Amino acid sequence: MAFISLKPLLSGQAPIDLIWLSLGSVALAELAARAHPGAVVLDLQHGLWERNSLEAAVGIACQHVPVIARCAGNTPHQIFQALDSGASSVLVPLIESAEEARQAVQASRYPPDGVRSAGGLRPLLDGVDAMLQTGAQVAVGLMIETVKGVQNVESIMAVPGIDYIFIGTGDLALSLGTGDQSVLQRHCQQVLHGARARGLPCGQYTGTAEAARQSFDAGYRIAVCASDVGAAKSGFAQAGQFGRKK
Repeated sequence: MAFISLKPLLSGQAPIDLIWLSLGSVALAELAARAHPGAVVLDLQHGLWERNSLEAAVGIACQHVPVIARCAGNTPHQIFQALDSGASSVLVPLIESAEEARQAVQASRYPPDGVRSAGGLRPLLDGVDAMLQTGAQVAVGLMIETVKGVQNVESIMAVPGIDYIFIGTGDLALSLGTGDQSVLQRHCQQVLHGARARGLPCGQYTGTAEAARQSFDAGYRIAVCASDVGAAKSGFAQAGQFGRKK
C-alpha cells in the first residue's frame, strides 16, 4: 500500500492547509486532492461517508496528498476502519484525558507498540513487512474540543506517540456555552501554547482561506482553508444573488 505520509510535513515548519470533506463525494475528494492542499480530511464523524465511498476516496486522493480520516469516535473499531481504508493519518475526536489519548495511540499502532488489528484490503496487499513499515508512517492527531479537554491538555500532550493536536473550535464553543470569540480564543491559546512548548504541531478548524491565514499568523501550523460544504454554500449563494439581480 502506498500513501503520501503526513509526517514529513508535520516535522517541517511550513503551514499545512487542509480541505475538509463531509459530503461523501468521491468526485469532490479527487478535485480537492488535485488542488494540492497540504492534506485533505475525510470527516467520518459528522460527514456522509460510507465504507465503500471512503475506500474509493482514499484510493484516489492518496495519490496526490496525505489523507486524514477524522474518526467517528475513539474506539479501536472506529480507528481500525479509518486506517484500513489506507488513510495516512487519523484525527481522533473529543479527547478529554490522558487515558483517552493513550487509547487512541494504541489503536493506531500495530503490535508490539499498540493493538491495531491486521486488516483492510490496502494494508494487506503487499504483505506483513510492508504493512508494518507503512503503519509506522501513520500520523496520530488528537482533537481537543471540550472544556475538560483544555483543562487536561498538558497531561494529554504528555502521552507518547502523538504527532499533532487539533482544536475543534465549533464543539469547544458549544462546550463553553458561548459564541464569544474572546472566550474561545483564550482557550485555544492555552492549547496552542502547550503544544508549542512540547514541539507538537497545533491546528484549529477555521474554514476559509482568510481565517486559515490568520491562524498561521497566530502561530498555528495547521488550519482548514476550505470545506466542501462551505464551497457549495457560498457558490450557490453567489449564483442565487446573480439570478435575483437579473
